[in-house]
Amino acid sequence: MTYSVDPGAPDDSYLSFWRERHLCTLTTPRPDGSPHVVPVGVTYDPEAGLARVIANKASTKVSNVLAAGPEGARVAVCQVDGRRWATLEGRAYVRTEPERIAEAERRYAGRYERTPSPNPARVVIEIELERAMGRG
Repeated sequence: MTYSVDPGAPDDSYLSFWRERHLCTLTTPRPDGSPHVVPVGVTYDPEAGLARVIANKASTKVSNVLAAGPEGARVAVCQVDGRRWATLEGRAYVRTEPERIAEAERRYAGRYERTPSPNPARVVIEIELERAMGRG
């Protein structure tokens, strides 16, 4: 059985699952290649082909993405709720532009029903989506 999903054109149940309030995980590669997995909030924007994670610029996840260099880090974000699960994969880049951070905060507030507290050290990890899978 295949669980492949088009990340730019998910079906309604898959997209609906990504709009529900769920804690997710982000897996980034450490410089030694081993996986670093941490809990995060994720927003999914299929129209833009992006998943977004707000983060502190001093965090390990941000350091791991930056260590991958200009070609970006191959990462995955995942969420699970009982038998439902969804994973988004792609190349991650750290963005510092105020308008990109504001958009990520706006989307986070919409999904998680709370406005992130102000953080002058905030950046956004944007994941340019290449693959999606799951059972929404």
